[in-house]
Amino acid sequence: MLRTFNVPRFQTLNKSINQSKKLFSTTKIQNYQKSMVIMNKRPLHDDPHVTDNTPGTDNAATQPDALTTVMTEQYDRQRLFDQSNCANVNKATSPEEAPKDLKFKATWLNAIKERQKQLSHGKIIDSYLYNNVKSTEIKDKTRKDSFSYLYLPFKEDPLIADFYVNAGGRIRMGLVFQDLDALAARIAYRHCSPSEPIIVTASVDRIFMLQHMDSITDANLVLSGSVVWTGRSSMEITVKATAVPKNVSVPKETTTNADGTSTEEPHITEEFLNNPEFQTVLMSSFTFVARNPETHKSLAINKLLPINEKEWSDYKRAESHNVAKKLRAKNENLKQNASPTAEESQIIHNLYKANESIQGLSTPFVKMMKDCCFKSTMFVQPQFRNRHSFQCFGGALMKWTFELAYCTTTSVSHGLPRFLSLDATTFKAPVPIGSILHLDSKVVYSEHISKSGNPNSNSAIEKFLPLAQNDPKNFTSDGTVIQVKVDTTVQELQSDKKYSSGSFIYSFFVPKQDKDAEDFTVLPESYSDYIEYIEARRRTADSANYGENAKRLAKL
Repeated sequence: MLRTFNVPRFQTLNKSINQSKKLFSTTKIQNYQKSMVIMNKRPLHDDPHVTDNTPGTDNAATQPDALTTVMTEQYDRQRLFDQSNCANVNKATSPEEAPKDLKFKATWLNAIKERQKQLSHGKIIDSYLYNNVKSTEIKDKTRKDSFSYLYLPFKEDPLIADFYVNAGGRIRMGLVFQDLDALAARIAYRHCSPSEPIIVTASVDRIFMLQHMDSITDANLVLSGSVVWTGRSSMEITVKATAVPKNVSVPKETTTNADGTSTEEPHITEEFLNNPEFQTVLMSSFTFVARNPETHKSLAINKLLPINEKEWSDYKRAESHNVAKKLRAKNENLKQNASPTAEESQIIHNLYKANESIQGLSTPFVKMMKDCCFKSTMFVQPQFRNRHSFQCFGGALMKWTFELAYCTTTSVSHGLPRFLSLDATTFKAPVPIGSILHLDSKVVYSEHISKSGNPNSNSAIEKFLPLAQNDPKNFTSDGTVIQVKVDTTVQELQSDKKYSSGSFIYSFFVPKQDKDAEDFTVLPESYSDYIEYIEARRRTADSANYGENAKRLAKL
């Protein structure tokens, strides 16, 4: 969903461009800026959400509700900057003569002013911009109607790459998570058009890395997706990341701007992305739900009409997944709903013996679960609000939890982790702007990957550890899979009351740098830890199976 700009990052972006001007001529800089995705021209309307529900272009970079992190920061910052400057320079400008961006009103100050006004009349509003559903007519729509994409030219554009690169020279996945959530929201609104419900992310069903990029500049990335299944008021959206080889040019189209100049912009189709030479590097699945902003109840959305065999297959698969998800939600919590199986009980006993075997020994590579916990607390500022103005942008929550999980993994393993997957995550409750957000991370599982099939690390406890759930052939080297659980808790300012917003479970792979080094191992100690370990092992098996199926489907 739409997030707003971050001033320091925007200033850094402008500084980079200004420094570049010293190296190139003015003409070259202007051409360079025009070629950047962040400088794409986009239609302007009285309100930024108008473009959400118009079919428009498939290119999400031209829509203000689904921009990349860098694009959003510059675009929103520029809108407010232009509004302020224009108002100061020419205060006599009439509304009819004013540039359309002068009418941009989705600022935080305007939003809270309107909310206070409505409260004085005894009315609670959930969204500043979305307060009228516009239409309740139900239509049939195809996947093509909601198809949208986002082009990330890492190979071509060093400036964009610099904003997305992590310390290891690879992609900073937390920023990509923001883009995935934003693009999925864009897709959801296109499907619901012309209706304008309040649409929120109900869950992230999976984000899975199929292929790793050793360097961020290995290829240009295209994030693309569409609605694959609909219920009465919910929809499942699949978004994938495709690596476009450096020797392949992305299709472009020429558009004429209001001033008569022309601009070339990416024009990517599903057919282009189906090129067998392209690699699908990431798959993700989101569930969104629609509510009527006037009644605050669920709202029936347009139905999805699959039109070919593949779309029907994807529809049935998503439908089965939705049913299985509901059943799993009832049974996955071992503490409340079920006991460990006989095999799992034996694993618990073996882990207990592993604990006993290292008593009194110096084992720095083995850590107790209680010693692998980290915390982070923040005040949720309006710069991270979603399109509805009063709640936190879901993509920001994903970024924050991911980066804490990444720090946790790095701290305990002393290596640079590679993201493997984000397991099913349900957003249990919204995170209001102006609340305190507590993040608590814990390493809940680890397993060793040996390409030879004969792990020789941690000899004191290796014989007690359960068999790995991942197939070593899916990894390029020996190493350790580490699963981290991040619990999010919201605290209201008015009291000490806290409530859970959801748990995010990330899996990482830490390559082994020294073949003679001992691998990191986490061991449970309390009964609660043992149960968390078993639950994490189940999730690891599910992720491994998902990965095998996703790789097979990616080749179809």
